[in-house]
Amino acid sequence: MHTMWKGNISFGLVSIPIKLHAATENKDVKLRNLHKECKTPIQYEKTCPGCGKEVTNEDIVKAYEYAKNKFVVLDEEDLEELKKENEDKSVEIIDFVMLEEIDPIFFDRSYFMSPNDGGSKAYSLLRKALEDSGKIGLAKIIIRSKEHLAVIRVYQNTLVMETIHYPDEVRSVADVPSIPSEDNITDKELDTAKTLIEQLTTTFNPDKFQDEYRTALMELIEEKIASENTVTAEAKPDEPKSNVTDLMSALQASIDKTKKKKAPTKGKKKTTSATATKVRKNA
Repeated sequence: MHTMWKGNISFGLVSIPIKLHAATENKDVKLRNLHKECKTPIQYEKTCPGCGKEVTNEDIVKAYEYAKNKFVVLDEEDLEELKKENEDKSVEIIDFVMLEEIDPIFFDRSYFMSPNDGGSKAYSLLRKALEDSGKIGLAKIIIRSKEHLAVIRVYQNTLVMETIHYPDEVRSVADVPSIPSEDNITDKELDTAKTLIEQLTTTFNPDKFQDEYRTALMELIEEKIASENTVTAEAKPDEPKSNVTDLMSALQASIDKTKKKKAPTKGKKKTTSATATKVRKNA
């Protein structure tokens, strides 16, 4: 399992060298966009809407839009300096709380935690202490230059770190439109609903659920492959013009460089346009 972060986690005077591993993975079926005519994968180029030029990563800078079309440009040096200041690879558990106190809306991503070299005993100590107390640890961690609030808990004999949203990242329910302010229901309707809930109440078993759309999509894809109902992208055509242009540019640059080294002497005929044309053709 790929290690995505290494560091230390501490509570009190106990320090545990740990490694983080992504606990979940995206199983979405990725589909490519092809040109309908020749079945070639479509490429997406970055272009500037202002001047129409194609841009590379080297041509792009980061900025914050503080007002409409007004930006503060942030240099890479500025961002790197901030990154270094906050690149502490140690995580301190700030508080211990009950899991039930945190609403699920706050949870973001999950990571498995494994002990790094020399950390097995301290890892086991924290795991056992959390199990016996029934509590979880609340901590802060910096992952990929972003500070996260996180909880540490036990999951199937393994310590798990789950990043959670900060309070200001969770939108207010007051902004949700069309929420009824009062329950305009009858007792009979409520009793019927409660009876239905009771009949459907069971123990949560995640193994009985699956992504039915993804399963059906993969079955369809496999059927098409088996029946050879497939297409092959056309090979990219040769581009001799661009090669010739590159060659001529190199030749012309070489000629210009030679001219600078050798000053023209009197009596020498100037190169005519016809001669230059002949050189280009021979090249």
